[in-house]
Amino acid sequence: MKNILSGFAFLVLFQFLSAQEAKRPNIVLIMADDIGYECLSCYGSEMYETPHIDKLAASGIKFNHAHSQPICTPSRVQIMTGKYNNRNYIRFGVLDPAAKTFGNYMGDAAYKTCVAGKWQLEGGLEGPVKFGFDKYCLWQLTRRPSRYPNPGFEIDGVSKDFKDGSFGPDVAVDYIQNFITENKDDPFFVYYPMIAPHWPFVPTPDHPDWDPAMWRDNKNEPGGYRDQKYWDAMVRYTDKMVGRVVDHLEKSGLRDNTVVIWTGDNGTYTGVKSQFKGEVYQGGKGSPKDAGTHVGFVASCPGMFEGGQVSDALVDFSDLLPTLVELGGGTVPEGIDGASLAPLFRGEKRSKDYIYCWYQRDGVREKASQHVRNQKYKLYADGSLFDTVNDRLEKNNLAKQKDHEVFQSDFATLKSGLDKYVAITKAADPVQAEKRSRIQRYTKEKKAGNKEKNNKKKTPAPEESL
Repeated sequence: MKNILSGFAFLVLFQFLSAQEAKRPNIVLIMADDIGYECLSCYGSEMYETPHIDKLAASGIKFNHAHSQPICTPSRVQIMTGKYNNRNYIRFGVLDPAAKTFGNYMGDAAYKTCVAGKWQLEGGLEGPVKFGFDKYCLWQLTRRPSRYPNPGFEIDGVSKDFKDGSFGPDVAVDYIQNFITENKDDPFFVYYPMIAPHWPFVPTPDHPDWDPAMWRDNKNEPGGYRDQKYWDAMVRYTDKMVGRVVDHLEKSGLRDNTVVIWTGDNGTYTGVKSQFKGEVYQGGKGSPKDAGTHVGFVASCPGMFEGGQVSDALVDFSDLLPTLVELGGGTVPEGIDGASLAPLFRGEKRSKDYIYCWYQRDGVREKASQHVRNQKYKLYADGSLFDTVNDRLEKNNLAKQKDHEVFQSDFATLKSGLDKYVAITKAADPVQAEKRSRIQRYTKEKKAGNKEKNNKKKTPAPEESL
């Protein structure tokens, strides 16, 4: 009898744990490349149609005040680590080898993990695995072939070229779909840093000018192709890829228990001008002004929260890591800067009074721009102050207009936040400067291929030294 009761207790416990496991959602994080919120029809674009992203927004929460970093690598570093760039950004095109990413934390929470799309963070063929991804299919990991027609990827440690008229975005989505199918019985995390719609702007397979032989004989991707002629086609194809991922989740019976988050890594390329809310809106990639950082951000999970919601909560990319880890039942690490969005998904309150931004493309500490902002006002470290709602281009500095309402309302909070992060930056400056210098020396030695370096004291590899 005792053995029967013990067996029954074990069965109950097993069923309970299985039920708890089933409650953990799958997570798909999609980040498009070079597209501001003005290019999305759900945010008011008057030029482009993005029906799949619109549908995602309608089925979940559309956030009106989400801000990325002004350019690619800074956003990738911040979104993956949950830390502002002032503490862990080294230089363009590299992720600190000592960093721990959301891939690592989701793996620690027993999620199957996958990254597919654009990498741009170095680390070699083992880099994605080291940063927590079980499986990967990446462009710009160890080389820079075509990303669009007849592309080249690194797939799970092997370089592969697709010279059969394939289109890069489809290769990445095919891989993601296969990963989802293979892991549908386990909780999974897919990070999809999209290749599109970043230049080169070329005809897509859905465009009449599509040429399946384009760049077939090229080893590296050609430069140029920044004319706006095919921008609309690129936006449409970006949206189509979002639809392919979501449709696969639906067909697999996984949609209700999968959190899908979509955003963009920075503002639109500066050569693109769009009609938006009755005005010409020029892309601002590379600038800390609104056109460089204001991105679309939507989250949807039909089985977790209701659709049709619009939120004015502040969101920046440091918020993603704690959000994903909390949703996955993991332990949110100490020492990060982000504030989880999970409370908002549960219909609860969340505290985030401002966004902080440290930005310098090449990681040169003394040249960095710093600011804090809320939904309306932005305060820079040099003291300049702007109303970003009524002065998006930041032409009217309010700093000397002491009778302005901002000084009776938001200024004290912004100033306190800025002072806090400027102090943190000063403490981090020598540490980060040394990391940047060491990475530069190591990279220089590696490229030089100096045969005599074995007889000299070598700079330690970054994995050993940072």
